[in-house]
Amino acid sequence: MTRMTTPFTAGTTAREVVEGLDLTGTRVVVTGGSSGIGVETVRALVSAGADVTIAARNLEQAEEVRAGIAGSTDSGEVRVAYLDLQKRDTLRAFADDWQGPLDVLIDNAGVMATPETRTPEGWELQFSNNHLGHFALATALRGALVAGAEASGSPSRLVSLSSTGHHMSPVVFDDVMFERRAYDPWAAYGQSKTANSLFAVGVTARWADDGVLANAVHPGGIITPLQRHLPKQEMIDRGWIDADGTPNPAFKTTEQGAATSVLAAVHPLVEGVGARYFEDVAEAEPFRDDAPGRGVKGYALDPEQADRLWDLSEGLLA
Repeated sequence: MTRMTTPFTAGTTAREVVEGLDLTGTRVVVTGGSSGIGVETVRALVSAGADVTIAARNLEQAEEVRAGIAGSTDSGEVRVAYLDLQKRDTLRAFADDWQGPLDVLIDNAGVMATPETRTPEGWELQFSNNHLGHFALATALRGALVAGAEASGSPSRLVSLSSTGHHMSPVVFDDVMFERRAYDPWAAYGQSKTANSLFAVGVTARWADDGVLANAVHPGGIITPLQRHLPKQEMIDRGWIDADGTPNPAFKTTEQGAATSVLAAVHPLVEGVGARYFEDVAEAEPFRDDAPGRGVKGYALDPEQADRLWDLSEGLLA
């Protein structure tokens, strides 16, 4: 399979990705669209004419974002709806309330390197929030995504935000929830990001015949509220910020960080493409030891691992 390249670069912004595109009538849901790169994802899509629903837990913050974007454009529309990935009743309610076709679902929300935390079900928080919540939402919206493909005549798209963090861990099926091994916040994060990539593989394998394709995305290094659980000293030690809190100049802006999500969500170059992993606004190369922090590891796109994860997820959510 030939690697897909694009005319864009790591410095491309989301607005530049949609430049010249007419997304009028395209209906999009962005989870976590009220902060970080989610805001810029929504802003770019609306500027090109898309109708975007921000699915967020903090409705006040989401409404402020909606008002700001709506007041700066007369193109697409932007709405707000309540969604908490930790509360399955809100996932069901969101899907039940959705009316009509859906063209794009962007699974953007996430948490990173949290202290050990258990959900009411006893699940490890990062795996539950980053993967299982989005799995439940997507499967509940499957009918709307199929309807979107039928209405438009082209595949609907699911964008699953993974991360280079997937390098830290495959899905450890023998102890996904850290019930027997010592909890490590970065191993838990890495496992959840591998799951996000495998979910794109699983969706494409199961739903492509009905017109739904999915790809995984690494947005790049960006300082956003995602790092809220990290001590400042750890971020300094990792070289992400300096002592004054200034981000590493190699990091992307939020506008640049949203670009790869927007590419996978709406750009014509990605039409008909599924089960791939993108970074820097193009398909990623396979991971190499001499290029740490880049590329995709084989286990994150492995169909057998994707099948195993799908079965596990269905069982947990049954």
